[in-house]
Amino acid sequence: MAGSSHGHGHTPAAWTGVIISFIGFCVAGAFMVMAEPVGFWAGMVLILGGAVVGGIMRAMGLGQPKQTHAFQPSVSAATREPASVEG
Repeated sequence: MAGSSHGHGHTPAAWTGVIISFIGFCVAGAFMVMAEPVGFWAGMVLILGGAVVGGIMRAMGLGQPKQTHAFQPSVSAATREPASVEG
């Protein structure tokens, strides 16, 4: 998978969401060490804010486009009748 070139995560929406969330982790971690619950929860809000901002940017078209796959139904062994059924 390391050699795959899907472009996974190489979009402005992904970078922005991850950077905001990373800052939130740093803030939450620092305030947790300093035993300040208000600062910790502010960092947690930043983490969620990163996800929201990334989602909004993706909806605006700054994320990776969705790939459409054609649905091809196939007959599986689970849908066939057993061999002992006579018809």
